[in-house]
Amino acid sequence: MGTKVLVTGAAGFIGSHVVDDLIELGYQVVALDDLSGGYEINVNKKAEFVVGSVTDVELINRLFDQHKFEYVYHLAAYAAEGLSHFIRRFNYETNLIASINLINASVLHNVKCFVFTSSIAVYGANQVPMTEDMTPSPEDPYGVSKLAVELDLRAAHHMFGLNYIVFRPHNVYGERQNIADRYRNVVGIFMNQILKGEPMTIFGDGEQTRAFSYVKDVSPIIARSVQFPHAYNQVFNIGADIPYTVNYLAQCVADAMGVEPKVQHLPARNEVVHAYSSHEKVKEYFDTPAHYSLPEGLARMTAWVKEFGARATPVFQNIEVAKNMPPSWAQAAAEAAKVKA
Repeated sequence: MGTKVLVTGAAGFIGSHVVDDLIELGYQVVALDDLSGGYEINVNKKAEFVVGSVTDVELINRLFDQHKFEYVYHLAAYAAEGLSHFIRRFNYETNLIASINLINASVLHNVKCFVFTSSIAVYGANQVPMTEDMTPSPEDPYGVSKLAVELDLRAAHHMFGLNYIVFRPHNVYGERQNIADRYRNVVGIFMNQILKGEPMTIFGDGEQTRAFSYVKDVSPIIARSVQFPHAYNQVFNIGADIPYTVNYLAQCVADAMGVEPKVQHLPARNEVVHAYSSHEKVKEYFDTPAHYSLPEGLARMTAWVKEFGARATPVFQNIEVAKNMPPSWAQAAAEAAKVKA
C-alpha cells in the first residue's frame, strides 16, 4: 500500500499530469475534481476519482477523515487572470476560500506537506525577470487570491507547523489543456480557433511577452517535491526560461498545426505586458528535467489536439461586474444572457 495523497483539480490540465507522475512514483492517489473545467477521461484509472468541489467543506472533511492523507497537492483553481476582474466573488470563493478548507483540514489531520500551485500573477507588472525574493504586487483578483493563500500557508506553518511548498508556474501548455476555455490558455485558444477555421485572436498589438512552459517541464517537479524536505516552506518559480511575443507564438502554433497563420487583433485589454520569471532557485533545489523547446512542446500538444478535435467555447455565465470588459467578452456575455433569459 503506497503513501496516500490528495490531488485537487485532478481532472484538469496540470493536475491530471501530476496524478500520472505521482502514480508512477508509487503513491496512492485520491483525485478530486468537480469537472467544471476538466474531463474525467484525463484522470488516471489507477487513481481513486471523486467528483466534488474544494468549496464543499463537508466533502473535504469527509475525505480527510476517511483517507488520512500524508500529502496534499492543491491544483484546483479557476485561473483566468483577465476575467477575474469581472468575477471577483467567484474568484475569491473558488481560489481563496476553497484553499482555506484544505488548509484547515491539513492542519487538523497532521498532513506532512501541502503543495500549492500559485502563479507568477502574484508579482504584478514591471518585475522581470521575476525572482522569488521580489515583493509581490498583484494587479488582478486572481493574483491577489493566490498571494493570499501563500500568506495563509506561511501563517499556518508558523502557528501549527504545517509544512508547505509553493510553486509559481506560468503559461503552461500541453496535452489535456482545456482548449474550450476562451478566457485563458492562449496556446489552447489558438489551436481551437485553427481547428474551427477561425482566425487566432490577439488582444492589442501582440508584442506582450510570455515564457510558454510545456507541462512535462513542470508536473514531474511538482509531484516529486515532497521528497525534498529542504524545499519545505519555500516558494519556487517553475516553467520555461525564454520569453516570446504573442505574435511569435501565433506563428509557431500555425506552423505546428500545418496552416498559414490568420490573425485578428482585438482591442488591448488590461493585462501585464511582460511576464516571465527566473528559475535559478528551482534548479538549485530539485533535479529538473531537460526542457522541451517551444516547437517540441507545440508538436506534442498538436498531435493530441488533432486527435480530440475542436471543442465548443462556452461563455462564463455569471459575470458580476460588466464594466470595462474587453468588447469581445462583453458581447459574448450579453448574447449568452439573452439566450439564458
